[in-house]
Amino acid sequence: MIDQARLGEPFGEGGRGEASPTPPEVVVDVSGLLFGSHHDTPTGIDRVEMAYAETLLRRLPHRVSFAARYPGGGYGRLSNGAVDTFLSAVRDVWTDGDGGGSVRRCWRVAKAMLGARAVFAGAAAPGPRVYLQLSPRGLERTDHYRSVLRREQARLVLFVHDLIPLERPEFVRDGGAARFARKLETVVGLADGLLVNSRATAAALEPYLVQARRDIPMRVAPLGVSAAVPAPAAARPGKPYFVALGTIEPRKNHLLLLHIWRRWVEREGAAATPSLVLIGRRGWENENVLDLLDRCPALKDAVIEHGRLGDAEARVLMRGATAVLCPSFAEGYGLPVAEALQLGVPVLASDIAAHREVGGHAPDYLDPLDGPAWAAAVRDYAQPGSARRRRQLVRLAGWKAATWADHFETALDLIQDVAR
Repeated sequence: MIDQARLGEPFGEGGRGEASPTPPEVVVDVSGLLFGSHHDTPTGIDRVEMAYAETLLRRLPHRVSFAARYPGGGYGRLSNGAVDTFLSAVRDVWTDGDGGGSVRRCWRVAKAMLGARAVFAGAAAPGPRVYLQLSPRGLERTDHYRSVLRREQARLVLFVHDLIPLERPEFVRDGGAARFARKLETVVGLADGLLVNSRATAAALEPYLVQARRDIPMRVAPLGVSAAVPAPAAARPGKPYFVALGTIEPRKNHLLLLHIWRRWVEREGAAATPSLVLIGRRGWENENVLDLLDRCPALKDAVIEHGRLGDAEARVLMRGATAVLCPSFAEGYGLPVAEALQLGVPVLASDIAAHREVGGHAPDYLDPLDGPAWAAAVRDYAQPGSARRRRQLVRLAGWKAATWADHFETALDLIQDVAR
């Protein structure tokens, strides 16, 4: 959901900082985006990698290159033209949510790029060079990155999205915390510059840098959201509804919402209960949630699940919602909060630092463990003329979204500083 119309001046031809006499070449690792292209709905990290690839192709057409790790090992540069074609295919899938031909075409393009196995001939372009890694995928392979940086003669800028696997290991797959600890060793050991999405992520990362005695330049660059207005059409539920947006995984706290809705239906019946619309594919470690979704009779007519919905349709559903519900236990950045507020939709969010940083004074915040408070809030919002909802709409009028233009000014300033 990128606002391409507001991305600012070309790199080295304006912006906040002084332009370097020789703007650096930026080598963008797109491995995460490539290997996730068989999915028809993106993760938040996928969106960030896409935003950078599309924006840098436009702003630095002669100073950006792309690279990836190959299946089974190895590393190589990718043709900018092939990457552009691949990004277009991915964008079509994300926009339309097509679970069929578009996804297969996208994956064929990705495999064709990787199958070409571009020959790496060393770093030939003159001037400074920065290697930009936007996804945590593969970061546990410290020796690989050390080798790549040596061959590229580049400095390393990394994007850290969150430290949830270390802070809340109960919400990741078995072994995920140990694997993430190895990724963090690469971050603190090799990075020359760090980008983070929030002050909350910066605060979580800082102790590890202090412990490693590394004074690495770090910039907070909040993620932008699109100002695009959704089309007026769409298949919306025929009665009031709430939306929860995001992959169905334990830390998103869908279980809380499903229990609230089950009790609501049991007390008042499905016809008198607003719909709960879940937008996001099914994730991992979800047995209790999936049992409720698949087998609970009370939820059958009250919960609508959209696991393969395109961005355009998702925006339409969000815009028509009574409120967007974000009860997560942990986040690095509250992107669903920002996306909902940008559409003018009220938000009920868990009271965590990342949500408050994004939402400011606009949303109503609730303890993610306080089921009765959440139940009372959604029931209040569901009432016609809810005063609580009306007060949030007043606050929402003063809320301002972060922009991709500001994000990239911050990011490119850091890249330029690191390259000097």
